[in-house]
Amino acid sequence: MTTTHPLSQTLLKVCGATTPQDIEAASAAGADCVGLWHGVPGGPSELDPNGLAALAAAARSAGLLPVLVTFLSDAGALADLVRHTGVGWVQLHAYQPPALVRTLRQALPEHTGIVKVLHLQEDGGCVERPLIGAYGRAGTDLFLLDTATGDGRIGSTGHTLDPDHITALLPRLTRPFLLAGGLTPDNRPAYRDVADHPGFRGIDVDTAARDRTTGRFGVPQITALARAWRTRPTVPDHPPLELSR
Repeated sequence: MTTTHPLSQTLLKVCGATTPQDIEAASAAGADCVGLWHGVPGGPSELDPNGLAALAAAARSAGLLPVLVTFLSDAGALADLVRHTGVGWVQLHAYQPPALVRTLRQALPEHTGIVKVLHLQEDGGCVERPLIGAYGRAGTDLFLLDTATGDGRIGSTGHTLDPDHITALLPRLTRPFLLAGGLTPDNRPAYRDVADHPGFRGIDVDTAARDRTTGRFGVPQITALARAWRTRPTVPDHPPLELSR
């Protein structure tokens, strides 16, 4: 099965929208995808199902792909939520097992993408390393490489990943990947080898997408990220991204 979406090959996903103004800023600045949190206990960007549905609709209207970012592990509940909200991708951001991915793949609407986060620790360890192949076989479309801090925090931590730790993990990946973890316009050169990898599909950013005064998504901040990280221009006749299993 192949899931397609007409986006540039170098994706810019901004994560943690909570207001229509966030959606407008992301769209105006050239983002491709917007992360919407639900089922993230205590998360600062948590949305209830109706709020999630409203922002997902706003994102679609603005030309953005809405992505559910969640710690939930109930495949049936997640599939119902996808149908209720119309999100295009589900990003499993906790330690959900491959079995959950397999069940979710069977339950989701046909063209819904599954993104599985792989958590890299400060010493380069990755809890999911032995399961990477199983995640791919279960139906994962994209991996997302993100930070797990020493105190156990995951998701929008603002902590950067060591490029050497990333490149050491890349040979294990069986699917294309997005990169997260404290990314900014200024640290783009440090990840040159990662961005040049054939599996690289783009970045996922929260902290650096925000105005420091308001805490909301900022057009100048997102525009700067897009300029620094996109390695090729987006053109109208660019082929769609294909997420193949």
